[in-house]
Amino acid sequence: MKSNSAIIDIKNLEKTYGSGSSSIKVLRGINLEILQGEVVSITGPSGTGKSTLLNLMGCLDNFDRGSLAISGTDVSSFEVDALSDFRNKHIGFIFQLHNLLPEFSALENIMMPLLIRRCKFRDSKDKAMELLGRFGLENRANHKPGEMSGGECQRVAVARAIVGEPDIILADEPTGSLDSKNSMNLLEILLNLCREKGSTAVIVTHDMKIAEMTERVISMLDGLIVSQ
Repeated sequence: MKSNSAIIDIKNLEKTYGSGSSSIKVLRGINLEILQGEVVSITGPSGTGKSTLLNLMGCLDNFDRGSLAISGTDVSSFEVDALSDFRNKHIGFIFQLHNLLPEFSALENIMMPLLIRRCKFRDSKDKAMELLGRFGLENRANHKPGEMSGGECQRVAVARAIVGEPDIILADEPTGSLDSKNSMNLLEILLNLCREKGSTAVIVTHDMKIAEMTERVISMLDGLIVSQ
């Protein structure tokens, strides 16, 4: 359920890649609040900083200036191990290319975030099997990524991202490799699950049909938010 408290609070965020004459300022002072339980999309031309902003929200990269708080916690001061633990407990990631571990089965890939948390094996397996059923993949539980279609792999990736019921789901072009029918089906399942669990979702997309499925559309241009 959406609340009035900001789960992601960004102030004057700046990010530059490179140095000297070859430096590129990707983010030029981003100010943004995303509420707990809110489902938003980020749109804009390629190279405008959408994925960089998403990576910073997910604590996958460092920023140069500004502040970033997640659930009221300033994450910039975390050491590497503490940051990794924080991500595992609070943030789920979905990438355009599924990034599944090729040597593990669909079931094992989905279980992985829970096992890293040291959850009980049986509980982890039960949760993973429940999600496989939700995505219509029960018969693919023991198949490895190389034995599944692209759409099936992406559904497994979504299940892996949400199995631990994280506070925040971050998705970078999650349907970019899928056809329109599979894209809509996947997004509907993802958004329904987020709303059931009260998770916040931030989706980077070029597809306005997908953006229109979210509650708020944030538009970026040249490293700045131009409308929301």
